[in-house]
This record gives sequence, structure tokens and C-alpha cells, in this order.
Amino acid sequence: MDITDENGPTGGRYIAILEGVEAEMTFSRASPQMIIIDHTGVPDALRGKGVGQALALHAVEAARAGGWKIIPLCPFFKAQVQRHTEWRDVIV
Repeated sequence: MDITDENGPTGGRYIAILEGVEAEMTFSRASPQMIIIDHTGVPDALRGKGVGQALALHAVEAARAGGWKIIPLCPFFKAQVQRHTEWRDVIV
């Protein structure tokens, strides 16, 4: 699965493409050191294939690499954070 980043001045999204189908996790930038994950969209064709989980892990790794924190507003991402206590270093 290929995951790419789209970044703008106020936010962006992480895009996963699998089997020619696109899924996304969107975020807004609260400050230079903080993003808000606000939506995860995984089409039915990709459900159960670990795409949402891969997007969540990508967001965590990007936060670690960039030195910022994440506010988890998206219900899916928030549920993933509860399952992965090892991500707490980047979660507000």
C-alpha cells in the first residue's frame, strides 16, 4: 500500500491507495507543533484490509518525525489511540 501526504498551510491529508481505490485521513493544523486528525474515510471496497490502521500509523510516524502532537477528533483515530498506548507520546 502506498501512502502519500498532501500538505497545505492550514491542513492536509494522508492518502492510501490500494487496489486502485483511495482512502484518506484528513487533518487541520492547530499550530506549527499540533495537528487535529478530524476524518478518516475508507471506502467499502477497502474495509477490513488494514487501510485505516495504516493511515493512523502513518500519522503517528509523521508526528514523531515532525516533532508535533496530534489532537484526535476523528472517532476512528481516537479508537486506534485507545488500542495503541505506545502512540501516547504524540497524542494530546
